[in-house]
Amino acid sequence: MLDIDKIREKFPILGRSVAGKRMVYLDNTATSQAPLSVVREIERIYTGMRANVHRGVHTLSQEMTSLQECTREMVKEFINAASIEEIIFTRGTTESINLVANSFGSFFKPGDEVILTVMEHHANIVPWQLLRERTGIIIKVADIDERGSIDQEQFKSLFSPRTVLASFCHVSNVLGTVNPIREMIALAHSFGVPVLIDGAQSVPHIKIDVRDLDCDFFAFSSHKMYGPSGVGVLYAKKDILEKMPPWQGGGEMIGKVTFEHTTFADLPFKFEAGTPDYIGIAAFSKAMEFINGIGIGAIKTHEEELTRYAEVELKKIEGIEIYGNAPEKGPVISFLLKGIHPYDLGMLLDKQGVEVRTGHHCAMPLMDRLHIPGTVRASFAIYNTREEIEIFLKAVERAAEILRF
Repeated sequence: MLDIDKIREKFPILGRSVAGKRMVYLDNTATSQAPLSVVREIERIYTGMRANVHRGVHTLSQEMTSLQECTREMVKEFINAASIEEIIFTRGTTESINLVANSFGSFFKPGDEVILTVMEHHANIVPWQLLRERTGIIIKVADIDERGSIDQEQFKSLFSPRTVLASFCHVSNVLGTVNPIREMIALAHSFGVPVLIDGAQSVPHIKIDVRDLDCDFFAFSSHKMYGPSGVGVLYAKKDILEKMPPWQGGGEMIGKVTFEHTTFADLPFKFEAGTPDYIGIAAFSKAMEFINGIGIGAIKTHEEELTRYAEVELKKIEGIEIYGNAPEKGPVISFLLKGIHPYDLGMLLDKQGVEVRTGHHCAMPLMDRLHIPGTVRASFAIYNTREEIEIFLKAVERAAEILRF
């Protein structure tokens, strides 16, 4: 049995109050909180060893470089990549996807097709639209069924000889749907099509093995997995990265520069122009240590129990409709109270100390598909408790009473 109280002690922010009440933080899908080990690592570096990486022979630079590259090795192990050359540090999932769109996408020609799904975050829609404006590619979109699962037959029908990439999320940040990505990747590969996975919502909750999945690209963010903000990862197969041109130019990513010609650094530095957030990257290692210390399987089990309990009890409240009822779900519940705008419900929950997300969750096409303006979204992490779920449920009931009056 996990000692959740002991885990919570590592997160002082969970002890604060909101509106004079004990805070219940249920916005983990947007950003999870960071344990003290992460915060203290940032402080340790700022106060004792801050220096730019890969740019000096002096002690501080060498120490900082070692910390950053040790984190790269940890990421490789965390997702079971074949080599550190396949691990590129970015500012987040969004930048990782933009890197692929701008670099790998430079090979695309007018009429080439990219397959997305209707449940994608804007970060996996807008970069492809920008590429479409520049190159004339065609975007195809897979639909969902009434439970919020991707229509697999329709998804299969979208592939054609012009398809050059399929890009989709592992877990929906709105519906919580866990997509069968292993099967979807295999299907795409049967057509000779590479695959990008948006793993922002899966890495904190599900064991990821990129070699077992056989995905070509996998993107995720530190701040959703108990780490610092402003740090992300793009995994890509080495043979693909070797063919891709750099996206951004500057320091770090060069071999030799003259005004006539520039050669580029070896992988992964070819895609890491400029000074990275080396302090955030180093502190990210402590977030992975935190996850590994508990075990991703134990985290998943705890979050599944909370999600099931919250869904069963939430459905008992009159007028509640939950969006996303796929057979396998992540720790996310999106819902509406009939006749009530999500912002109004969210504000009343905040007045009771319950922090949830309201709005379209950067998934406006999905909201249009569901014919709603947005939802209230509660999302759970390892430090959430059954008691907090009960506080959340009572807060929803109280808010419903007020709004129906």
